[in-house]
Amino acid sequence: MKVGYVQLEPRFGEVEGNINRALSLMEDNDADLFVLPELFNTGYIFTSRKELDELAEEIPQGKTAKALAKFSQRRGISLVAGIAERSQEGLFNSAILVSPSGVKGVYRKVHLFSQEKRFFSPGKEGFAVWDVGGVKIGLMVCFDWIFPEVARILALKGAEVICHPANLVLPWCPEAMVTRAVENRVFVVTANRIGREKRGGRELRFTGESQIVAPGGKILLRASPDREEVGIADIEPSISKDKAVTGENDLFSDRRPDLYHQLVGR
Repeated sequence: MKVGYVQLEPRFGEVEGNINRALSLMEDNDADLFVLPELFNTGYIFTSRKELDELAEEIPQGKTAKALAKFSQRRGISLVAGIAERSQEGLFNSAILVSPSGVKGVYRKVHLFSQEKRFFSPGKEGFAVWDVGGVKIGLMVCFDWIFPEVARILALKGAEVICHPANLVLPWCPEAMVTRAVENRVFVVTANRIGREKRGGRELRFTGESQIVAPGGKILLRASPDREEVGIADIEPSISKDKAVTGENDLFSDRRPDLYHQLVGR
């Protein structure tokens, strides 16, 4: 399986232009699965809930989902992308999984970062895994990285590849995702954005360094911190099914959930 990240610099509010830029970056590259950044179609710094509501889209009826689905069908590939979702339940920072047959899954970001809490509702549906061409795909979004429970749950549900759309501004994630890959023995594809965004008295610099990490922690590819680029790696997803750490240790069967009750304590 060929998996890839698309690292780009969205322009706030320029939805059509951002979609076209992402599609053009993928057009001349060959992969079975591409991962795009968080909120790739809208940009990141919203200044009001009204502004978010105007830019958010329904899934699968919105222009972004339709454009990705059309591209996916034409190219015979799958895509994961972060978008602002509008639904009857609220406004969500979501990731969608699109296959040639259409939108296959939606994940609503559970762990909202900083001022996202002012505008988005946190997802309540939990963490799911989808089958794409016989490969189990799990989704998480940006700040979910700092909560190891997310990747662990996805791995326990059978994820072989975790797709991680992001708009990272903190410096620690690239190395932390190596740990997530090791402690769960899964492939991880992080697609981050680049550039600066300045709106409403706030300015953020996004850190780039999108990457693909193998179950043993090897960084197969890591992008630059400041350039738009596409990275593609050949992987064997079935490696993720082997949870052996040593000849006598298995990552999952050696767990002691009877002693982990504090993880869900309040």
